[in-house]
Amino acid sequence: MSQVLAIAGGGAIGAVLRYWVSNSAYDLLGKDFPYGTLVVNVLGSLLMGFLAIWLLERTFGGAALRAFLLIGLLGAFTTFSAFSLETLNLMENGQLLRALSNALLSVVLCVLAAGLGVILARQL
Repeated sequence: MSQVLAIAGGGAIGAVLRYWVSNSAYDLLGKDFPYGTLVVNVLGSLLMGFLAIWLLERTFGGAALRAFLLIGLLGAFTTFSAFSLETLNLMENGQLLRALSNALLSVVLCVLAAGLGVILARQL
């Protein structure tokens, strides 16, 4: 039961962080492209890669902390469903190049960010 509560608490925090980070990105970069979702997903991927190594391979913290951070906080922070809907909206609005750019940038940058997180954690 402690893991379920940890996930719920992390999820609440992750959702609020997603809102703040996404809106900050839109304020800085504009709303003509899904920058907020892209920034959240890349940052979330970096953190997921880093924390997966830091928490799992370095055995720092217990199961409740891992559930709080990896499942709860980062699960609510990253926004793959929002990415999918925003990409579809771009396609439906005839902005195929923007839709393709969003899909490619999101996949490539998020995988690279997760890899960077793994590398950084292993350096510690």
